[in-house]
Amino acid sequence: MATEYWMQGPVAGIPALLQPVAHALLQARAEINALMTGFPENRLWEQPAGVAAPGFHLQHLRGVLDRLFTYAQAQLLSPQQLEALAAEGTPGAGSAALLDAFNQQVDKALQQLSQTDPATLTDFRGVGRKQLPSTVQGLLFHAAEHTMRHTGQLLVTVSVIKKGL
Repeated sequence: MATEYWMQGPVAGIPALLQPVAHALLQARAEINALMTGFPENRLWEQPAGVAAPGFHLQHLRGVLDRLFTYAQAQLLSPQQLEALAAEGTPGAGSAALLDAFNQQVDKALQQLSQTDPATLTDFRGVGRKQLPSTVQGLLFHAAEHTMRHTGQLLVTVSVIKKGL
């Protein structure tokens, strides 16, 4: 097995305090792309035992990164982001397009991390319409852990579906 990202040293251009976020996102991207290689397209929306389908996880992974990183910039979600959120779980694009969208979102997140001033990490950030309290750091780290949570769920679901082939 290849060395995990957190053991490969710093990601160039990312502030030291944000390295764990970058490592988690890069690890998730590597695992998800490897996992979905050769996955049967006709099973993308299958829900074994009623759990979320692989297609949902791929949509949600992209979307949650987009939303949490938007909040970290002290911005509200756009109408397009709200539409995308409402559409999560609705079959549409194929796995290649979903993976491409996720990969692009990880790249965008890494770019934002590279431009994040560590002095702002404890700055207040409101989440959602209710402006629930968080911080830049809280949002970025939650984005990383939430991405890894769905990576694990995707791994199990894909494994179960493949075993049923």
